[in-house]
Amino acid sequence: MPDLLQVRNLSKHYGSNRSLLSRLTGAPAPRLIAVDDVSFSIGQGEIFSLVGESGSGKTTLGRTILRLIEPTSGSIIYDGTDITALDKSRLRLARRQIQMIFQDPFSSLNPRLTVRQMLGEVLHVHGIRPPDQINSRIAELLCLVGLPPDSIDRTPRHFSGGQRQRIGIARALAVEPRFIVADEPVSAVDVSVQSQIMNLLLDLRDRLGLTLLFIAHDLSVVRYLSDRVGVMYLGRIVEIGTRDQIFAAPRHPYTQALLRAAPRPDPAHRGTEAALGGEPPSPLDPPQGCHFHTRCPRATDLCRRVAPAPETVAPDHIVRCHHHDPAFA
Repeated sequence: MPDLLQVRNLSKHYGSNRSLLSRLTGAPAPRLIAVDDVSFSIGQGEIFSLVGESGSGKTTLGRTILRLIEPTSGSIIYDGTDITALDKSRLRLARRQIQMIFQDPFSSLNPRLTVRQMLGEVLHVHGIRPPDQINSRIAELLCLVGLPPDSIDRTPRHFSGGQRQRIGIARALAVEPRFIVADEPVSAVDVSVQSQIMNLLLDLRDRLGLTLLFIAHDLSVVRYLSDRVGVMYLGRIVEIGTRDQIFAAPRHPYTQALLRAAPRPDPAHRGTEAALGGEPPSPLDPPQGCHFHTRCPRATDLCRRVAPAPETVAPDHIVRCHHHDPAFA
């Protein structure tokens, strides 16, 4: 399938306040490296998932792709256009094609507005429908996300968490996008509702031809939804592969550790695998070489000195590790 999105060498750094000592000594202010030289592509109609521990840079990467956060360097090519080079007016037009579903449906919706007001405002501002067709389009959107027609004049406080997330999905769909960044859209809803939201996203992908960047930390959710998966650690993508490659034949020790630490439904395996040890280093002071070497059982002096380059180990399977190992059980 042709690529709809290409991310090339994308980085996002934040400056931090200089301490009194750094001011006296003239030392430069520390930088927080949230996204570090990330490259990947997403094909038309594909669901590409980003997975990793909290603080790995997944959400920052997703928001930077939408230019809700301005990148420090790199390029974002959407349907042949570098959106990092667009001015505000052209970016606004581009955002009709690129939308976001936010993590928390409780804070992402205006509590004072009804569903009619929220969705109607989007349709009006972007000129998606003439005024006399707005109400009928809102009804279509509610039906599309599985909400009853009488939802239209209710405010968010009248809905459950799962229903609020459906409203958030309807709001993203209102401008008829082709590409959606879904930032942990099921993490804030009950487990019983998560499968409903995931099935809705799969159905919308098939019915509308959507392409999704799905951000999550729950491996079971990623396994259910994804066509391909990127594994992030401390601002870098350390492994990219198809769903089967990542879950059945992971090569990076971080990916393998995440999978071994994930809960298993089989009682015979409960408690038999140690969780990934230690804490990730601070993005204010990432280690030299491979960022994972401080927690990696395979780390050598080479890992401490030299950052590994991406290596293609199989078709569609890329890993950044000097000592990647195909053995995994």
